Amino acid sequence: MLHRTPLYAQHVALDARMVEFGGWEMPVQYTGVLAEHAAVRNAAGLFDISHMGRFLVSGLDAESFLQYVATCDVTQIGIGQSNYGLLCHPHGGIVDDIFIYHLPDEYMVVVNAANRQKDWDWLEQHANGFDVVIDDHSERWAMLALQGPAAETMLDQAEDVQAADLSYFPFHAIALCRLFGVDGLIARTGYTGEDGFELFFNADHAAHVWEELLRVGAPGGIKPCGLGARDSLRFEPCLALYGHEIGDDINPYEARLGWVVKLDKGDFVGREALQQVKAAGPTRRLVGFELIGRGIARGDYPIHSIAGEPVGYVTTGMFAPTLGVPLGLGYVPIALSKPGSEFDVIIRNKPVRARVVKIPFYQPRYKKGT
Repeated sequence: MLHRTPLYAQHVALDARMVEFGGWEMPVQYTGVLAEHAAVRNAAGLFDISHMGRFLVSGLDAESFLQYVATCDVTQIGIGQSNYGLLCHPHGGIVDDIFIYHLPDEYMVVVNAANRQKDWDWLEQHANGFDVVIDDHSERWAMLALQGPAAETMLDQAEDVQAADLSYFPFHAIALCRLFGVDGLIARTGYTGEDGFELFFNADHAAHVWEELLRVGAPGGIKPCGLGARDSLRFEPCLALYGHEIGDDINPYEARLGWVVKLDKGDFVGREALQQVKAAGPTRRLVGFELIGRGIARGDYPIHSIAGEPVGYVTTGMFAPTLGVPLGLGYVPIALSKPGSEFDVIIRNKPVRARVVKIPFYQPRYKKGT
């Protein structure tokens, strides 16, 4: 049986189209992917992301434990801040990408829904020798993402929302808040390339908070959005998706995520292998490309050299709604990774010419000032 979030009934009531995703029955769209994509780029959209995993890590060795299993420098994440990181195998491949939030007495680690059990097992496996307690709060808490350039204004104007002064709330910050009578956490994080917030609170209140948020600024206020728009929104700023741009057989340097690997912080799982990869240089690299010929590149489509030799594959491809052109991401040899390089994407058994372009396709509009 598929898992369902606490908001399943609300999605059905809104006539959402429900699909399987990572073992969950989730809304892929409500009024349509393009309309929901545009709502987030131009105003504000609300996503149910309660399917994601949320682990609390506490104890005397919580910081040193996370420092050992994650690639980022956890010692630099101050209380009330968060950061993106990776869990890596000893051979350098990516177990998952994660977000680590530093709360006053513990850390919260948010992981991908499809990897929840895998990541839990990974953390438990590496906890030996550390004085830590790992608790799974995934079922107890709901998680919503309010994203878009109007998100801050919408929350500021909402009645019965008490939070920090959002105009001064820093990028990647997390703090206590109160949403329509419900205590929770608010973080200035997200996965759309826009400014916005992620909200955490007791799952028993999920329907109440969801419905109240959708009333903010109505009519024409916050729009419910599904996984279809979430995918197109993350694709344009080239944010990695596990199982596509990253995976067990992909290392951070070829995925262009070397910036989140802090080799000088001390020992961590995968450090030795990643040092070797960085020293030698990756043999392939994730690139962005535009199609010169007609067609849409889709995930797993083969990439061939102009001479017809198989050289790589597409990780994600679609008609980019904001930019109005068919674009794609994929892995190719280093020799074909420079902007202007050309290759063929095999679409329905026919080669379609593509050209490497600079990424990200869409420049993220995070609010990084304080």
